[in-house]
Amino acid sequence: MNEEKEKSRSLPFFGVPKLYPYVRKYKPHLIFMVTLGLLVTAIEVAMPLFQRYALNHYVTERTLDTIWTFIALYVTAIVLRAFMDYLTTYRASCVEVWIGRDLRNMAFDHLQTLSFSYFNQNSVGYIHSRVMSDTSRIGVLFSWSLMEFVWQMAYLVGAVIVMLIVNARLALLVMLILPLVILLFSVFQTRLIRVNRKVREINSKITGDFNEGITGARTIKTLAIEDKMDRDFVADTADMRLTSVRAARLRGLFAATISFASSMALAIVLWKGGVIAESEVGTFAMFMSYAQNMMEPVRWVIDAISDLITTQVNIERLTRLLETKSDVTDTPEVIERYGDSFEPKRENWEALRGDIEFDDVSFQYPDGDELVLENFSLKIPFGSNIAIVGETGAGKSTLVNLVCRFYEPTKGRVLIDGRDARERSQLWLHSAIGYVLQTPHLFSGTVRENLLYGNPDATEEQIARALELVSATDVVDRLEKGLDTDVGEGGDLLSTGEKQLISFARAILADPKILVLDEATSSVDTITEQKIQHAIDTIVHGRTSIVIAHRLSTVQNADRILVVKNGKIVEQGTHRELLALNGYYKQLYTRQYEDEATQTVLA
Repeated sequence: MNEEKEKSRSLPFFGVPKLYPYVRKYKPHLIFMVTLGLLVTAIEVAMPLFQRYALNHYVTERTLDTIWTFIALYVTAIVLRAFMDYLTTYRASCVEVWIGRDLRNMAFDHLQTLSFSYFNQNSVGYIHSRVMSDTSRIGVLFSWSLMEFVWQMAYLVGAVIVMLIVNARLALLVMLILPLVILLFSVFQTRLIRVNRKVREINSKITGDFNEGITGARTIKTLAIEDKMDRDFVADTADMRLTSVRAARLRGLFAATISFASSMALAIVLWKGGVIAESEVGTFAMFMSYAQNMMEPVRWVIDAISDLITTQVNIERLTRLLETKSDVTDTPEVIERYGDSFEPKRENWEALRGDIEFDDVSFQYPDGDELVLENFSLKIPFGSNIAIVGETGAGKSTLVNLVCRFYEPTKGRVLIDGRDARERSQLWLHSAIGYVLQTPHLFSGTVRENLLYGNPDATEEQIARALELVSATDVVDRLEKGLDTDVGEGGDLLSTGEKQLISFARAILADPKILVLDEATSSVDTITEQKIQHAIDTIVHGRTSIVIAHRLSTVQNADRILVVKNGKIVEQGTHRELLALNGYYKQLYTRQYEDEATQTVLA
């Protein structure tokens, strides 16, 4: 699914039924709100009847025989309306916050279950808009928009019913505006949906630009492309302005036309109401009050419908996210036995040893056109040290992605300890894997908090031991507050080498049975590389390790080296065996050796 390729279509009832499963728990609150809203509106509709009675009885008939009863009923109605209005407003505020919170939680939790392909195809700005902006608008829809619609529509219906009872002919004349409203609604609906969808798309793009401007600030400065980034951002905001103005123009034209139509109701009463005024001044005043007060409800109803049309786009996009299925899923039987990522049943987890086998595996990436692996078989016994080498972009991460179940084989099986990995839960497997990325990522917080992500129950002795194993003790000691030093967002307060060592220690602290090092030394200095290489030689014992490497000098001691070219494994064996083949691996090794020798001489 590409991020902004959305269908221009109208969902039944604006897509609201699609959200029902997600907001069903708030049905009692919604019913309570609507009931109180109807009661408030009933009192509001009754107010012109009080006016009618007062004029006809106290003014025309010149008597005050029921004045105290009238005052008591009138004051009671006002107090009840104020009290119920308060309750309705309070509950609507709560529902807005509750629904927004729950939808954000559901969207965020669902994102944790999606496979890498979703994040490869959708930008951060697009996803951020789904989780934050769309959920906020939906929360408003089920609270304030709903109540405004109930209040105003109920008033219209109530006023029409009263007018029909009192004088059906005049009421029918006033109601002539309704077909015009329906016609205008059908004309404007499609256009408003289309333009508001465009507004949301541009908003996602602006959010993405803003995110890149922050996360890529260092790169932007080093490339001296501030002017280009500014031009792109200004262009997107200009596009947003033009599209938003177009949307506002359409909504304004819609509202103005409806306002004109509703004003015709008042003109009809003034034109035809003279006969009534001669006999019942109270009834005439009541019709005048209803006709005049109908203008505001009509405007509010149109605004509510416009908001509903606008929010349909948000509903479409959020439900599309929540309905997106991951490319990698556990079967119901596996979840029943092992649990899922949020409710694991660890008591049923078998101990993982670390034997890995590719059994006649073929694989094609979801957005790819050809097979990356075809009928590939490989056994990696527990305790093996496997290296995957090749040029940049050769596809070295494919095997690791399959071992970690970041992707599923197109054909064949990946066996863990002799069983298909799909027969156990993803969390069971991921909990036994330590993964050190080429570009390390630390979470906001302290060094200690980041280390504890690897093992929340780790003791001070275990933390110290993990730091010692990866030669990171000196790094932590140099920090101002040691383990309690804040690392900043993404670890930006530390150097790349410091982040790499801490992420390495975090992986070791989990004591994984399978260790994956994804070019862990490619972006660090020589001294840090030597520390990491020493740590690798120390910690690979007693666990299965897979090392993705660009520098061949770091993998010469591997038990087996897999050589990848153009997404295919073209050679495999030990360092000596591959050199003896005099093939692609030897070309890579010779080329790197010559480059390193040249750099040494130049230095």
